[in-house]
Amino acid sequence: MSEKGLQLTERDYEIIRLVYRFRFCLGRHIRELAGFSGTRATDRRLKLLVEAKYLERKKYLYGVPYLYTVAHKGRILIGVNKRADKIRVDRITHDTHVLDTVCYFIKKYGFTLADMITEKELHANDGFGNRRHYPDFILIRSGKLHAVEIEISLKSKDRLYKNGKDNFLVADHQIWVVNKKERKLYESIEQMKEEYPNIVIIYLEDVIDYVSGNNNNG
Repeated sequence: MSEKGLQLTERDYEIIRLVYRFRFCLGRHIRELAGFSGTRATDRRLKLLVEAKYLERKKYLYGVPYLYTVAHKGRILIGVNKRADKIRVDRITHDTHVLDTVCYFIKKYGFTLADMITEKELHANDGFGNRRHYPDFILIRSGKLHAVEIEISLKSKDRLYKNGKDNFLVADHQIWVVNKKERKLYESIEQMKEEYPNIVIIYLEDVIDYVSGNNNNG
């Protein structure tokens, strides 16, 4: 298929589906998850997809690069044809780290996007007014479910334990990704392991260092 001279490739479809699954992506996530050779090649292709109105590119938050979202035309192309996702500014930093963590599990442990279910996809079957807690994404390997939670700020103990219990009931393992500086959060999750022993904690800083350390383009 072509649009005003743009010959769409299978990777273009993959990019649009990827962005739709996570509501938005930064350029570095698309570069990594769509298998581009470098930043320049990524930016060139994304520019064409934006100009052809399959994607939109916009600044939402100071200090955060442009966010790519799926435009109406892109949603029609991949057969979802639903209204645009609302980008919550207060969740941009968190959701960016979710994507960083996705890249981490793909690069370090060999998962693929096909092995993952996003929070958005988990909510897709919820009825109106029946919005329950789901992890940020689920990893599936050898029939086992791994619930992944990215926590960058301290929550109330009650809410934290509720989320831990919800994950415990549906997943074989829980992986909590936390900031090193949030010691109280780390200690709360450590205490939670006494009740829900399927929890593993990893540091967000280690996730980011691993991804950036294996990516010469930053």
